[in-house]
Amino acid sequence: MPAPLVQTTGRRKESVARVRFRPGTGRIMINGRMADEYFPSESHRLVFMEPLRVTGSEGVYDIEATIHGGGTSGQAGALRLGIARALEALKGELRKPLKQAGLLSRDPRKKESKKYGLKKARKAPQYSKR
Repeated sequence: MPAPLVQTTGRRKESVARVRFRPGTGRIMINGRMADEYFPSESHRLVFMEPLRVTGSEGVYDIEATIHGGGTSGQAGALRLGIARALEALKGELRKPLKQAGLLSRDPRKKESKKYGLKKARKAPQYSKR
């Protein structure tokens, strides 16, 4: 197996994706499984394929990713950022279309922490007058 051209990291919520690009035919492996098998939902596949669609790089690179933490939505978002960063690292001229599509900025939203006396971050116990 050839050495990766580039290796990048993408994060979203609690998910972290390590992405490696190799020259190839467009095969995408996630945690040792094919992308269609790992993300059965079509909407999640559309999310992480967006940088490849925007730059017209579908079928040019083999992508291997290791993702851990979070749920499927966060993992798809983390993979999207990792792929966008890898494309930018490979070809600097792709920065402008990726930036215009908003694919190079990390989504800073995270789960709000729980407060004492409450059931969740903002949900209070039911009020009882007597």
